[in-house]
Amino acid sequence: MVVGIGNDLLHIERMAKTYERTQGRIAQRILGREEYQVFLARKARNAKRGMAYLCTRFAAKEAFSKGIGLGMRYPMTWQSVQTLNETSGKPYLKYSGALAQFMQERGWSAQVTITDEIEMVSAVVIVTKNA
Repeated sequence: MVVGIGNDLLHIERMAKTYERTQGRIAQRILGREEYQVFLARKARNAKRGMAYLCTRFAAKEAFSKGIGLGMRYPMTWQSVQTLNETSGKPYLKYSGALAQFMQERGWSAQVTITDEIEMVSAVVIVTKNA
């Protein structure tokens, strides 16, 4: 059963300006530990791909927060959900702390899809109740 759907669309340039203004601190605020390590590696290889990675993760968190109906209110925090990738490349959501408990208590799970183009990124999350 579908519990909620969230969607987010972001101009990469908007995040790039915020990244520069905050001297990169925005990435540390938004990304979880595992995401941050991937971001640094991608940014080191190609700055544009690193920024696209940061943007897709931001969009996924925004979409997820909408899908669970909380927005950015506890137990939803920037770092309590991470969008990681299976070895196949498929993205998945990993919850931690109080958010993991919140999802488990309700029997909810979520699927995420992300995409990026030269100027924009998009994320869609579908939250379902486990049978």
